[in-house]
Amino acid sequence: MNAQLRISEVFTSIQGEAATTGYPTTFIRLTGCPLRCDYCDSEYAFKEGSRYTINYLLEECRKAGVKHVCVTGGEPLAQPNCLKLLTVLCEADFIVSLETSGAFDIEGIDDRVSIVMDIKTPDSCESDKNRLTNLDLIQIKDQIKVVICSESDFRWFELFCSNQPNVFNAGIIWISPSHNQMNLKRLADLVIKSQYPFRLQLQLHKQIWGEEPGR
Repeated sequence: MNAQLRISEVFTSIQGEAATTGYPTTFIRLTGCPLRCDYCDSEYAFKEGSRYTINYLLEECRKAGVKHVCVTGGEPLAQPNCLKLLTVLCEADFIVSLETSGAFDIEGIDDRVSIVMDIKTPDSCESDKNRLTNLDLIQIKDQIKVVICSESDFRWFELFCSNQPNVFNAGIIWISPSHNQMNLKRLADLVIKSQYPFRLQLQLHKQIWGEEPGR
C-alpha cells in the first residue's frame, strides 16, 4: 500500500508496558501529538520525522522477525492513515497493539488490535482532553493506562471510575507512576487499598535502558 505516514522511528526492543510486557516487539513511532503532557518521555516525536509508505513499514516489521508490533507516538491517531496501517499489520498476522492518548476517536480501529488508551489526570495538565465517548467503545481485549503523578491524581481517578463505570469495559486498568514524581511504595499502597481492580505497572524498558531513546 502506497499510503504514507510521518514516522519518527522504527525499532525492535522489549515491550516495557501493558499486557505484552517482556515480549520482543517492533515499535512504529508516529510523529506528532497535539497534547503536551507534563511527564511526556517522547517529546522528540512531536515534530520532524520522515514519510514512509505502509508497505515499507510492513516490510520493516517482517525483517525484524518478531510477532508483536506496537504502533505508538506521539499520538498515532492524529494521522488518518494510521487506521490503514493497523489493518495491514493485522492482515499480515502480526499481534498488534496501539498506544493512544485517549484524545482521539477510537471508532474504526481494526477489532484485532489491542488498544492501550490513556486516561489523563489533572497533573498531566491535559485531563480536559479525555474523550469520554471512547469508553463506550473500549472492549475486553483493550487496556486503559493511567499515569499517576501524585496521590491527588490517584484519588481523582478513583472518583473518575465511580462516575464513568464504562472504564471497566477494558480488560485491564494499569496504574503507572510518573517517573521521578510518584513514590512507588506509596502508589503500591494506594492500589492495594483501592476498591477498584487496578494493576500496578512499571516501565520495564526504563529499568533496563534508562532514558535511552529508541528503547
